[in-house]
Amino acid sequence: MTMYNPPHPGELLKSGYIDELKLSIAKVALMLGVSRKTIYDIVNCKAAITPVMALKIAKAFNSDAEFWMDLQVKYDLFQAKQITNLDNIQVYG
Repeated sequence: MTMYNPPHPGELLKSGYIDELKLSIAKVALMLGVSRKTIYDIVNCKAAITPVMALKIAKAFNSDAEFWMDLQVKYDLFQAKQITNLDNIQVYG
């Protein structure tokens, strides 16, 4: 299985929703009840989508919170695999 770098969910939020719907960061922040900085950090891959944020995005854009969380988990796991040395981890059994 080839490993690839999954996109940060903020990239999809920006390209697939904010840009596609011609929304501003300020408008999305208002829709979600968060600061502009919060949305800015997410779409610029500087902050993760939390479960609370996933629920808000799902409601605002009629999508699924699990979808957003799955994207975040895949991104986080890939990043962790790049920096975690498991060579000295003992396997049970």
